[in-house]
Amino acid sequence: MSQEPLRIRGVTRSFPGQGRAGPTLALQPTDLTVAPGEFVAILGPSGCGKSTLLRIVAGLDRPTAGTVHLGPREVTGPGPDRGMVFQSYTLFPWLSVADNIRYGLVERGVKPAEQQEILARFLARTGLRGFENHWPRQLSGGMQQRTALARALANDPEILLLDEPFGALDHQTRELMQELLLEIWQADRKTVLFVTHDIDEAIFLANRVVVMSARPGRIKAEVKVDLPYPREWTVKTTPEFGALKARLMGEIREEVRRAAAS
Repeated sequence: MSQEPLRIRGVTRSFPGQGRAGPTLALQPTDLTVAPGEFVAILGPSGCGKSTLLRIVAGLDRPTAGTVHLGPREVTGPGPDRGMVFQSYTLFPWLSVADNIRYGLVERGVKPAEQQEILARFLARTGLRGFENHWPRQLSGGMQQRTALARALANDPEILLLDEPFGALDHQTRELMQELLLEIWQADRKTVLFVTHDIDEAIFLANRVVVMSARPGRIKAEVKVDLPYPREWTVKTTPEFGALKARLMGEIREEVRRAAAS
């Protein structure tokens, strides 16, 4: 399990305007602490800055103001301590499944024998054994995202960052991928920051849900999910799940109305 907390302090992000338009404020000052091994879902309406915040934590974007620290280290760019999985399929099309998963290991100079051991482990854990020599174009969307998840985890990051990774999948595949991610998290207890539009998904996966306001985004609520692990799909039919969903739906509907009226 990762031992370093993630600390986001006073992070804002504004983007330059086009022509005579002034800058666009995407994120108001944002503070968030994620404890080691915690699974936090970020929920909010479209355009509220969820993905912007995640990209800043990944080091793929820089805040206009504020800081992000993973343990004592300030985040100033991408690094192997953070693994990122995107909504779009981001596998290298010229590499096989195995070579995609090994990519970060090769870049870090990991010895070939250790690469093979790590590859075999994550092929098995993500149900990709037998597909290691396939090209990404030969895979379904769900299998491509399994490969992307395996690639991120193979590097053994301290924190896993997921930006709506199952958003483009059909309903059944999405639910299977949620269960796979939860199984891996329950086994490894890596710190996870997960962006989603889906209220059910946020409740099913996370032990805390952070709700963001309409743009310019800010954290307007934090809801603890007291449903015990391990979680099976049947938890979605319980009164406790329904009560959490009603509360979060109320928070989100208010922000969607605000976004539509602006």
